[in-house]
Amino acid sequence: MLNKAFYQHLFKAPLGCLLLTILLATNAWAVDINTSVDRNPVSLNDSFKLIFSSTAAPDDDPDFAPLEQDFEILNQQKSSQSSWVNGKSTKSISWTLDVMAKRAGRLQVPVIEFGDDRSEALNLTVLAASVSSDLSPDQDLYIEVSATPQQPYVQAQVIYTMRLFQRVQIAQASLTEPAVPGAIVERLGEDSQYNTEVNGVRYAVIERQYAIFPQQSGPLEIAPLQLTAQVVSGNGRSRFGSIFDSQRTQTKRVFSEAISLNVLPAPSDFKGQHWLAAQQVYIEQSWSNKDLSVSVGEPLTRTLTLLAKGVNSSQLPDLTQQGVHSALKTYPDQPMLKDKKDPDGMTALREQKVALIPSQAGQYVIPEIQVPWFNTQTQTMETATIPAVTITAIAKSASSSPAATVNEPQVTLPSLQSPPLDVAPTQSSMGYWPWLALILGLGWALTLIWLFKSRTKVSQTKTASENQNVPLKKAVKALQEACAANDPKQAKRAFLNWGKVQFNADTEESIALQCSAECQAEIKHLNESLYAKKGGNWKGDTLAALVLEESHSLKNKTTEDDTLEPLNRL
Repeated sequence: MLNKAFYQHLFKAPLGCLLLTILLATNAWAVDINTSVDRNPVSLNDSFKLIFSSTAAPDDDPDFAPLEQDFEILNQQKSSQSSWVNGKSTKSISWTLDVMAKRAGRLQVPVIEFGDDRSEALNLTVLAASVSSDLSPDQDLYIEVSATPQQPYVQAQVIYTMRLFQRVQIAQASLTEPAVPGAIVERLGEDSQYNTEVNGVRYAVIERQYAIFPQQSGPLEIAPLQLTAQVVSGNGRSRFGSIFDSQRTQTKRVFSEAISLNVLPAPSDFKGQHWLAAQQVYIEQSWSNKDLSVSVGEPLTRTLTLLAKGVNSSQLPDLTQQGVHSALKTYPDQPMLKDKKDPDGMTALREQKVALIPSQAGQYVIPEIQVPWFNTQTQTMETATIPAVTITAIAKSASSSPAATVNEPQVTLPSLQSPPLDVAPTQSSMGYWPWLALILGLGWALTLIWLFKSRTKVSQTKTASENQNVPLKKAVKALQEACAANDPKQAKRAFLNWGKVQFNADTEESIALQCSAECQAEIKHLNESLYAKKGGNWKGDTLAALVLEESHSLKNKTTEDDTLEPLNRL
């Protein structure tokens, strides 16, 4: 193996960098060969599968000779598989060996050479073989069951293992499921098959495992399992030797033993509201905005994830009831529950999103979340914690829209000039009549100008009022269309736009304060459909009718307030 001094020497030498580059490039070209087993630990005299797999062809065929020191190779086979997905070719090659350990203890599957390529080493635990004193060699078929632990805590996981031993050929068989009143039973993964020796007799074994979660303390009994099998007898042919003869079978029925458990209650020192007994618990949070800032009236989504080993997802508590600020509106989403089933037990996941909507600007401290739980491995109480965080609500910038200005038309009056005082009347003068006619004409001109200005002002006021109703009509129409389509997102945007035009309000809260109680309730229902994802069947007809009623009511009120007093005729 190359040591540290060798690499330092390469760096000092003039040619060292080049040699090191070549060495690293050679290692990069090596094929990765993974080593795995179908189960760990295994029992002495039990066969198990040893698998070497790779995604590329190694340098040469494997040399399994190093295995023979601690393992007996019963059978081996090679398989390869190629696939073409999205224009990319993938290949997998595997060597599967049926082996048995030669001794008990901590063994290591050694490194296997595939030419210049090498597999990984793997540690393996081999348990001592159990000797059944009451088993006679002439038993061809029997069931063995076990449960761990024998004294579990309430709602804690119990691993129930069934092993079917057979040394006869079975044509057909049916096996009952564990019957455990007052408990949740979950099957773990697929069956495993292997060979073993009992009292010098070789058996084929089918192993199946379950996770059992007792829901109440006290004695608990797991009823015996029942196997009904059609066992092939003789050579499978009739005495006439016809090729159409079916196999001759004999029905056999075998039972397992019943298992009794003593389920313990939760410890007296447990003070939490939700009892959770697990092997491991992990909790975390994430936010839709990493800066933890949001505008007033807009949602900030918080994702809470709870992961626990050794429990069922139905046992995980709801985290949205904790860590809530009283000044924030919360809209929790439906939780996502998942269960992962492995041979060593179950792992449960609960992920839940909650939308937080601030109604006022400022900073809000979200308190920490604590999940007390009981560690079934150490028999101690522990607490999983999410620390407190502070979010910032930013006020929306006020949209200043100047009021429309109506410009009155400017009327230019003709300038009237008095006759010069020093003008002497001519011989054609008609006395005072011309001056009287001039005064009367000027009076009529002034009257006509006043009437024209009055009619123009009334017309411009009416036009301005009609122009002001155009955005409102468009806003109501957009909201009606969104409600008719039952689209909650579009309806929310149209509702905010209607409130801005109707009330000159920018936030949902300020709009709702000016609406009826029925309209406020429908706005809350709209928000729940958006943020709690309960609006798959949301209907917008009620909101559309209420907003239309609000608009008509406000329009009638405005019309009554703005009615002009009739002009007095001259």
